[in-house]
Amino acid sequence: MHISSKKKLIIFTAPSGAGKTTLVRHLLAQLEDQLAFSISATTRAQRPRETNGKDYHFISKEDFRQKIDQQEFVEWEEVYDGHYYGTLKTEIERIWASNKAVIFDIDVKGAKNICAQYPDHCLSVFIKPPSIEALEKRLVARQTETKSSIQKRIQRADLEMTYEANFDCSIVNDDLEIAKTKVLKIVRSFLLA
Repeated sequence: MHISSKKKLIIFTAPSGAGKTTLVRHLLAQLEDQLAFSISATTRAQRPRETNGKDYHFISKEDFRQKIDQQEFVEWEEVYDGHYYGTLKTEIERIWASNKAVIFDIDVKGAKNICAQYPDHCLSVFIKPPSIEALEKRLVARQTETKSSIQKRIQRADLEMTYEANFDCSIVNDDLEIAKTKVLKIVRSFLLA
């Protein structure tokens, strides 16, 4: 597949709770005329403050599996208790049609898969928590999960941290304002390249 050199993909990945969503929202606010968010599809339950079609496309497992069979995903994965997550090809096409770069908030494996498919058009940024202990405190503070699901996320975070070297750059999200400044500088530079 031939991709125009103006079509860019900006991928943010991190263990759950590291702050990637907060940083992506900051970038979208600062660069709204240049970026658009890739909305992932998922089979997990919608959380109280989430909006279907804005935060995620919430679909049934049956619909998700059908889309897999029809090769409608750029990437997909089954994670956490049998929930599926994926990026629909139509999302990238929709954003590129608006002459904007696509920005992703995605798990480590999904990020690697997208980078492999579009190696010349990606900027991949790994967001690190200051420590696994700090990550666990953040997950507990969210009050959206059980102790069991937090433990699963911490175990997964240990594994995900080993992927850091696979990405273009990494930023420790210890001080949110410093992290916001760093990601804005990196993304602006990539968009101008």
